Parts: sequence; C-alpha cells; structure tokens
Amino acid sequence: MKDLSIIIVNYYTEGLIIDCVKSIISNTRNLLYEVIIVDNNSPNNSFEKLSCLNKEPDFHLISLEENVGFGRANNEGLKIAKGRNILFLNPDTIVCQDAISIMCNYLDDNDSVGACCANLYDGAMNPVHSYNMIKPSLFNEINLMLLSIPSRFIYGKNLRFNYSNNCKKVNCITGADLMTRKRILDKIGGFNPTFFMYYEDTELCYRIKKEGGDLISLPNAKIMHLEGKSFNNIERRAKMSYEGRENYYKLVYPKYYRIISKMLFCTNCLAAYFVNYSLKRPVYRYWKTQFLMCFNSNSVN
Repeated sequence: MKDLSIIIVNYYTEGLIIDCVKSIISNTRNLLYEVIIVDNNSPNNSFEKLSCLNKEPDFHLISLEENVGFGRANNEGLKIAKGRNILFLNPDTIVCQDAISIMCNYLDDNDSVGACCANLYDGAMNPVHSYNMIKPSLFNEINLMLLSIPSRFIYGKNLRFNYSNNCKKVNCITGADLMTRKRILDKIGGFNPTFFMYYEDTELCYRIKKEGGDLISLPNAKIMHLEGKSFNNIERRAKMSYEGRENYYKLVYPKYYRIISKMLFCTNCLAAYFVNYSLKRPVYRYWKTQFLMCFNSNSVN
C-alpha cells in the first residue's frame, strides 16, 4: 500500500494541473505516493494535453464521458486509489516546501484526527480562505447579518486562516486540500453524489466529524491556491453555490431550520447586492443571482 493517493479533478485546467504536479514532484519528500487525475470530459482536447504526465511513475489518468461535477469525479479517482491516506487537491494549487509530507505524517501520528489541511495563500503568498470555524448554520447567517462581529469576537483573525504557530481544530476544511484516511472514506463513503459543485466538501467534513475524527489546520504546511483561476463565470458559480447550499441544508437540518435559515440567507444576499452595487463592484452580480435563486421554484428545496 502507498502512503498517499493525490486526486486532482480536471476540467479544462491542464496548464494549472501541470504546474501543480510539478510542484508536487519538487516538494514532496519521503513519501510513496501516486497522483490520480480525473478529467471531467474537458473540451478542446484538454485531457490529451495531460498525456505528458504519463512519463512520471505512479500517475494515472481517468477520462470520464461527461462532466459529473467535482465530488463525483473525485469518487472515480477514489475507486482506484491505493494510498493509506487520500488528498483531494484542487488543480489551481501549488505545493510549497514539504506541505504534503507534513500533512500525511500528521495524520499517521494522530489517530484521533479525521482530516487535515494546510494554510492556503494566493499567488503573492498572502493568506486566503483555508478552512472555516463556522459551519453553514443559523448562527452563520445571523453572524453575517451582524457584520461578522460575533465571529470576530469569538475567533479573532483565525476564522478562516491559521495565523498561529499551532495546530488548530476547525469546523470545515475546503476541498482545495482536504487530506483524510482511506479507511474513513471506506466506512462513510466519499463525496455525496447529489452535489455537483460547492458544499460537497463541507458535507464530507460533517460526516468525518460525525464519525469522531477532528479536523485540523496545520500552519506549517503551506499551499498556494490560485482561487478562481479554474472557474470564472460568476453567475454560474452563484447558481451552483446556491444549489449546493440548499442540498447541504436538506441533508443536515430539519425543514423548520432550513426555512428560517433561508429567510436570513436571502436577506443577507439582498444586503450584499445593494452594498456591492452601490460601490460598483462586479461581485454584485453574484449576490443578485443568489437572491433571485431564493425564489426560483426549480432550485433545490
């Protein structure tokens, strides 16, 4: 058995993936690992452009006949994974130093840990969203309505990035660099196939924690996340995020909870739309789309 299987999903991101794989090879030491790339039926011969990676040992390319979404594509890679641990890694990431080995060794040395993640940085090595201390919930909606003052008071600046020098328990890990144990996934299943994109990582973390495993942020592991480089359509992103959110709430919470939360969510979307529109920020289109989705009868209920 290998120490680690690294699963990366491709959808027209071959240039990003090639850079990502180069960083894995350059900066991962003392691990027996494999890289599994799952292509989501990319256009323009994107998959063929990845054939150069076949020159590397322990690289596997899987081509799907349709775009099945992020979670289901990862599940296809999981079917052939031979690693003791599994790392779900975004294509728009660059591994720094020995981040992957740090994460893998930490899992091996701490049986109570169900999953871990690195600190994420943008291309200029500025801190970016790496995890969340607050899961999707009524508290989260109320917190946003109160301009995030409660979360700032409770968590300080460590709400989404670990500024400390210590390992830290968190509530949700982003799917950009989620590492867990294969035996946990064998027991609880991989990503829920009802999600296409967004919130599938949050739902998986919910099940990992429910199984009894802590989610840990490792600040000494560093990975660059060129967030947004692999997906630029803001309206489509908003729609899929909304549908993912609705699906998550449906799976986790009772109906009365979902109704109250949705009312607060729609109010927050409307407020975000007006603020960003008045400031002439293009992101107003994201919040407008999400607000309109609240009243779309075809959205997930």
